[in-house]
Amino acid sequence: MKSLTRPDNLFRTLAILSLAIGLAGCGKTAGEYRRDSQMMQPSMTLWQAVDALAQQIPFTRGNVESVLSTHLVEKDTSKNPIQNTTFKFYTSGPVRLSDGVVISNVDLRVRYKAGHPGFLVLNLEGSCIGIEQVRSHYSDLKLTYPPRPDSKDAFTGYSTFPSWGKLSFSFLEKNPGCLSSLVFDPKPVEADNATK
Repeated sequence: MKSLTRPDNLFRTLAILSLAIGLAGCGKTAGEYRRDSQMMQPSMTLWQAVDALAQQIPFTRGNVESVLSTHLVEKDTSKNPIQNTTFKFYTSGPVRLSDGVVISNVDLRVRYKAGHPGFLVLNLEGSCIGIEQVRSHYSDLKLTYPPRPDSKDAFTGYSTFPSWGKLSFSFLEKNPGCLSSLVFDPKPVEADNATK
């Protein structure tokens, strides 16, 4: 009986070793992508990045990676215990821009359903960008998210409405003088254009 179980144990051991070697290779690859995204620094300012990203709508993983010189990893950032079947989530960071602004996290969400242009959030650190600097680029800013003091992450949000949709700028109440994130919320693609 022992001779029958030994080959089974050997097979199991080989399978576990193969899996461990494969996972070690994946870990190394993910580490290389992370290192590459930190080493490749786009030679553009935040405002140039915003303009370049707006030109890429509808967003795809590839066109966002290309503009920001980063690698997006598929990862559900919704924090929902139930698997999300509506969106594909991609994340990356940090990306250092030439003006000292650091995109600490890139959060791209693309619906599985055709015709969705994607939804992109850039969380910011580094050089402080105040509301007046934002207004110098977007004079038509409107207050769209008044602060809610009952929230631990209270923020004030301003938006502009270009032809492609809505671009929003958030200032956290704990650091109200510096831009903390910006959100690209494009209009849905028309059915006629979705098939082109």
